[in-house]
Amino acid sequence: MKNLAKYLSALFLAVTLVFATGCASTSKQEGTGEYVDDSVITSKVKAAIFNEPTLKSAEINVETFKGTVQLSGFVSSQAAINKAVAVARTVGGVSSVKNDMRVK
Repeated sequence: MKNLAKYLSALFLAVTLVFATGCASTSKQEGTGEYVDDSVITSKVKAAIFNEPTLKSAEINVETFKGTVQLSGFVSSQAAINKAVAVARTVGGVSSVKNDMRVK
């Protein structure tokens, strides 16, 4: 019984270490917590753009990686690009905005 407890403790520790190491982030890959944070930021930016009556939100794609929001897609004017970037910058958690939108 004592050996079984030691074995289970060692197994638990090994699984915990593997899980913690596997969820760590690298410069090109996010950890689990960062991915969740970025998905929340993406949702907030999409909602902010949707709530802006001067923007056609269906034409703007939003992606987030480590707090950097990337906006892409086609919009009707440079003013729409400027407005979308400005709206994205107001969202909490956004560290920077990368603009890849084009005027159609």
